[in-house]
Amino acid sequence: MSNKRPLLVGITGGIGSGKSTVCKLFSLLGIPVFTADDRAKWLMVHDAELRNQISTTFGADSYSANGELNRAFLAETVFPNPEKIAALNGLVHPAVRKDFEQWITQQTAPYLIKEAALLFETGAAKELDYVINVSSPLRVRMARILLRDPHRSEEQVNQIINQQLPDEEKNELADFCIKNTDNKLLIPQVLEVHAQLLSFATTA
Repeated sequence: MSNKRPLLVGITGGIGSGKSTVCKLFSLLGIPVFTADDRAKWLMVHDAELRNQISTTFGADSYSANGELNRAFLAETVFPNPEKIAALNGLVHPAVRKDFEQWITQQTAPYLIKEAALLFETGAAKELDYVINVSSPLRVRMARILLRDPHRSEEQVNQIINQQLPDEEKNELADFCIKNTDNKLLIPQVLEVHAQLLSFATTA
């Protein structure tokens, strides 16, 4: 068996663009998917070093008495403050990067996918061979999010969107663009990108 490193492919896109759906399609094709946002949430609870860093930086109230992440506290004290968000990201992103590197060593597929909402914004895209942006009109994304996350207000969704690069800019930066709109079928687009990535992996 070859010890050649698999190609590393990022999937990104604005909130509500359909990243998770596209990742499920790649997963059905046998491609392992690392979901950075989910791993970040897991690490914030289970990684002892990261827990200690968060508690030291933001206070003991960052965690409840039973050890769970105090999301209400962080939402109230961290998320409204850009400097505190940057500080939190500065702790979480290195932990996720380390976790991703360990995960890579356990995989054998020709290419691997890392799904993350802020690949370009955090500079993580530079560590990948290719990036796919899942693109969808803003009005469609807003409708999807409000239906999916009834606890969020339109104002909260707009705050999240404002922290992300505009779709048009991501499309320019990405190597591939998958359009998740009513008049474009997802499966043929995924199959086309999959075929190209397999070709790149065999010739790399």
